[in-house]
Amino acid sequence: MTKQADRAEVLIVGAGVSGAIAAKHLAEAGVRVVCLEQGRKIESEEFYGDKPEWELMSQKRWHPNPNVRGLPTDYPIDVSESDVNPLMYSAVGGSSIIWAAHWQRFMPSDFRVRSLDGVADDWPFKYEDLEPFYDLVDIEMGVSGLAGDPAYPPMSPPPLPPHPIGAIGKRAAKGMNDLGWHWWPASQAIPSRPYRNLSQCARRGTCMQGCPENAKASTDLTHWPDALKSGAVLITGARVRQITLNAQGKANGAIYLDRDGAEQLQTADTVIMCANGVGTPRLLQLSATATHPDGLANSSGLVGRNLMMHPFAAVVGYFDEPMESWVGPAGQAIQSMQFYETDEKRGFVRGAKWNAMPTGGPLGLRSVYGGKPLEDSWGATLHRSTKKRLGRSFEWGIIAEDLPSLDNRVVLDDTLLDSDGIAAPKVIYKNSENTKRLLAYHLERAKEAMEASGATDMSTTELMRDCGWHLMGTCRMGNDPKTSVTNQWGQCHDVPNLYIFDGSLFVTSSGFNPTATIAAIALRCVAHMIENRSTAAVAL
Repeated sequence: MTKQADRAEVLIVGAGVSGAIAAKHLAEAGVRVVCLEQGRKIESEEFYGDKPEWELMSQKRWHPNPNVRGLPTDYPIDVSESDVNPLMYSAVGGSSIIWAAHWQRFMPSDFRVRSLDGVADDWPFKYEDLEPFYDLVDIEMGVSGLAGDPAYPPMSPPPLPPHPIGAIGKRAAKGMNDLGWHWWPASQAIPSRPYRNLSQCARRGTCMQGCPENAKASTDLTHWPDALKSGAVLITGARVRQITLNAQGKANGAIYLDRDGAEQLQTADTVIMCANGVGTPRLLQLSATATHPDGLANSSGLVGRNLMMHPFAAVVGYFDEPMESWVGPAGQAIQSMQFYETDEKRGFVRGAKWNAMPTGGPLGLRSVYGGKPLEDSWGATLHRSTKKRLGRSFEWGIIAEDLPSLDNRVVLDDTLLDSDGIAAPKVIYKNSENTKRLLAYHLERAKEAMEASGATDMSTTELMRDCGWHLMGTCRMGNDPKTSVTNQWGQCHDVPNLYIFDGSLFVTSSGFNPTATIAAIALRCVAHMIENRSTAAVAL
């Protein structure tokens, strides 16, 4: 094993959203930061969104499922006992490379689920505690949107104006207006005009396979340039296999394998885990010792437990007139929180956010939402249906709140290994009865909305298998070490200089895309770390 020459004050594992935010702010505060990332830096010319073969490339090389991509930088995941496939990407910028850039804050109610609805648990802080950090990350990410959504409390306006909602947004909004249901132009972490290192959105609608224009707020563009300029060290191709401890039981670095297969040791005073809701519990379990036999920071037994992934359902409506339904941004034109809060009359608790989305090109439309017999989907019939439907549809996507369950978890697989011979994760995940009732209710309401919008035909997806974008809850935060892995600042109860800043911290999932909240929590945690850097507890 080779020991790296320079000891870091802070070692960060993972260069995605939370890792990039931590690295930028720590480096700007004068802290010696090293970040280990198993992926590499992806250049904009490697994306295919501006090339004719874009949809073909999205079926394999740029597929969101690492088991489908099978790149050397990916690790396999055993999903044999999961209803949903977890989706992620290993690179500088992490999964923000291929995210759709939905940008929503959680509601105040999302932090008080136990108090309001008698299920799950309350978070150890309130919406108001996170609000100033939401404001700051809006600016750092270059968010485009429209202030004044009546579903939310009053908030600071985004730094950029909203994108046009386009033909699909107008059609979706008409149906909602006719029903008297809530909708609002959707916020995106995509600039509606040039902003800092980001270009103006070209509206190609290929966001989920990377942006060739550099017009999407992935943290390789928004945060890493500033972090590196301020002195942060980023080591790519570094697959971490163990977080190490010293004789006093404190974290003191990580062992990783470089791309030549050689083991390297990076020492540090403090370690921050930012490897996502699957990668972080995997590494903590891989780092088990005689004094931590079930994995680091796991005296509660909750490392890997309470996995939440937001089961996703959809209704696609087809219309008689052209609607330019390939035009981006890919994520959403408008959103609705009409059925977001709990109504006990519905027979379940909590709710879901809806987003009206473009349906893309011919291959994406067929592969994701086809589902028809072969004779209806091939040959001359395929040409007729494509001509009839391509560019004439939109989707109401339904992001269901996923309540935590101890049975939904990430464990180490008994036989599956990654390309470096390290035990791969296994995801065990089943939808609850509450989730099934919630999805069924929302699908019926979405059909009503499509009918009100004038759809001539519809197709329904009751549960999309490849929908596990949002990896949350596997190292939950809380005040009690018996029922949580970290405190509200991401500091592990069992190992005081080991921190977690990613979506693993979430107590509940809300019904919203979580990236804005992951970013705001990471910024709140790192601000607290910097403010208290001289104390023994922070150990910088």
